[in-house]
Amino acid sequence: MGRLTKTAYTLGILFFLISCSFAVFYGHKIFTHDLPKAKKIVEKGRYHFVLVTEEMDNEYWRLVEKGAKAAAKKYGVILEYVGPKQANIDEHLKTIEMAAASKVDGIMTQGLSNKQFTPLINHVVLSYGIPVITVDTDTTNSHRIAYIGTDNYHAGYLAGKALIADTKGKANVAIITGNFYANHMIQRVQGFKDAIKNVKGIHIVAIEESHISRIRAAEKAYQILQEHPEVNAFYGTSALDGISIAKVVELKKREKDMYIIGFDVLPETIANIRKGIINATVVQHPYEMGYGSVKMMVELMEKKHIPSIVHTGTQVIRKKDLSDLHPNRMGAGKNNAIPN
Repeated sequence: MGRLTKTAYTLGILFFLISCSFAVFYGHKIFTHDLPKAKKIVEKGRYHFVLVTEEMDNEYWRLVEKGAKAAAKKYGVILEYVGPKQANIDEHLKTIEMAAASKVDGIMTQGLSNKQFTPLINHVVLSYGIPVITVDTDTTNSHRIAYIGTDNYHAGYLAGKALIADTKGKANVAIITGNFYANHMIQRVQGFKDAIKNVKGIHIVAIEESHISRIRAAEKAYQILQEHPEVNAFYGTSALDGISIAKVVELKKREKDMYIIGFDVLPETIANIRKGIINATVVQHPYEMGYGSVKMMVELMEKKHIPSIVHTGTQVIRKKDLSDLHPNRMGAGKNNAIPN
């Protein structure tokens, strides 16, 4: 009996040691299985860049990603597309910090807020020696190397001029903007205000923020129509705002007496323009922003001169213009190349 007990005890210790060995082995695999693969990938690429987005699954940013990946493929560089799943400024900042700590060759990101993004961008550039290019939204007072994207003030100004023309200078306007703190949203609102400020028949009744959320934008549009039934025009400053405003206007059966101008040309935006619910939209070029940011970063790595600001163009389109809208400007199609 003693011998059996001793044997069982010995086998127990043996099984315990084997289990520990497997645990250590697979635990190591869990935390390191990507490292050899990542090392091989980086060795194949000339440079390793990171594009940090405001919101990864946002359709607009997917177009930026698409352009950036096309350029990365052409120039033989490694590109990571990272960021919060839903807009969150703290996560956005943390992701930039993590990218810098991993010692990548270059970072492309938005400069959403001067107060929060400028110190971080300066730290990345001056302390880590990693160049930063801002995309879509700029922090002009930071040490970012360059900006590529929309002239957001001008875009807002164009939206205001379009509203004046389409409403014949008579409208009670509500504005729904992505965020009150974001540089590009502030500029789009200010440009709009400056465009209409001398038109006596146009009045801004309310300004609300959607936090880049379809649900929040719809809630704010509904709230505005409940509290201000005199509103007969909306201006949405982010890609999701116009879409959500259109849903509420359609629900309230206000299509015939409501004017809506939004931003971007997502499929839902186009569908609403075709239906006559959205009257106009400001076209940006997110694919070109992504493509151009990678191209500029490559040129920077190669010690070539790059301009400090590249504006990718903006225009207002209406239903009659849809047939002329090039698919490349929406990130669609197989031949999205931006000229060198």
